[in-house]
Amino acid sequence: MKNRIDYDVVIVGGGMVGATLACALGDTPLRVALVEARSELPSWSCSEYALRVSAITRASQNIFEVLGIWPAIVKRRAYAFRDMHVWDATGAGEIHFDSADLGEAHLGHIIENDVIVLALYERLKDFQNVDLLNPHQTEQVYFDAENASLRLSGDKIIKTALIIAADGSNSWLRQQSNIIVRGWDYDQSALVTYVHTEKSNQATAWQRFMQQGPLAFLPLAENISSIVWSTHPEQAASLAGLDDNEFCAELTAAFESRLGNVLSTGPRAVYPLRFFDAERYIQPRLALIGDAAHTMHPLAGQGVNLGLADVASLAEVLVAAQQAGRDPGLEHTLRRYERWRKSENRLMLASVDSFKRLYGSDLTALRWLRNGGMGLLNQLGPVKQQVIRYAMGQAGDLPRLARGESLYR
Repeated sequence: MKNRIDYDVVIVGGGMVGATLACALGDTPLRVALVEARSELPSWSCSEYALRVSAITRASQNIFEVLGIWPAIVKRRAYAFRDMHVWDATGAGEIHFDSADLGEAHLGHIIENDVIVLALYERLKDFQNVDLLNPHQTEQVYFDAENASLRLSGDKIIKTALIIAADGSNSWLRQQSNIIVRGWDYDQSALVTYVHTEKSNQATAWQRFMQQGPLAFLPLAENISSIVWSTHPEQAASLAGLDDNEFCAELTAAFESRLGNVLSTGPRAVYPLRFFDAERYIQPRLALIGDAAHTMHPLAGQGVNLGLADVASLAEVLVAAQQAGRDPGLEHTLRRYERWRKSENRLMLASVDSFKRLYGSDLTALRWLRNGGMGLLNQLGPVKQQVIRYAMGQAGDLPRLARGESLYR
């Protein structure tokens, strides 16, 4: 390039997805900066649990293992779940997924988001080619044919060949670049907390579909579960305002006492739910990843896994471009990433949105269809195995990191 640049790649947003990409590009010839607004990392205590957790698939675990992040996650806390049990509150439809049927030790892990973030930042310290720029807000962005410039808080200006937007569902970079999103707000909010139950969760991810929305119990320890209760915003706010004893009683009843009584609860928080997919994932000098590109209902627990697959795919494209001596910020270079992830993400996004609508309907015909379909699928072993392997990230056009392979052949 004719003009001097400070970095080959600048990643804006140092959450799970952005920091994972920074690690994926560590120890490569690329000069990388990670711009993060926070001045301090989240705190974590072995005696308490964080409110936000992720259901990490086998594919995402492979990414963390190849990048050398997994040991730091495991040393804190990661709970493997072996089974998944789903049922419909309006009928007799139930389905059970068992890792033993697949010849696998588990289906995935439930991990606190803060644990993942801390492990990522520990690993970032090992890379000489990655600079962490924090705390910095992005204030202005400029694109031209040969590079992009970012003006950060404190009047710091950096030039780069490529900017990666990993700055969340309300992405400032996406808005500044006038990239359109197609989607809508759901009529639901998610209440999240963690609880102690009378009975063991049996290393099982449980989910009950109710008309107002799904209720999930995700195992964090034998008698500790993370709760994601999706319901009408008014009910979510009401539940968040109950005293602990009232909330435990409401939760026990909503879950049909499957794990006995809910004995205690942690703090509660409520988040609005929405769906969208960006019309473009790229433009010259810019690529979107994770929630900046797409967001979905949490009922399948796939949001962060899609973002990590974006990371693995984009890292593979950028390393291949570097090896071939190509400019990483050219639209021609980035188009492979967009085609790759658009096709893969579209299927998951549409599937989850369809499930949300199907199980949110009170039409008699649809209730009969979903209960009958769930029972039929539970009996179709090979089909059921294919469904769960897809959910585990073991199907589709997987990038090298998601297959447990190095970026370098």
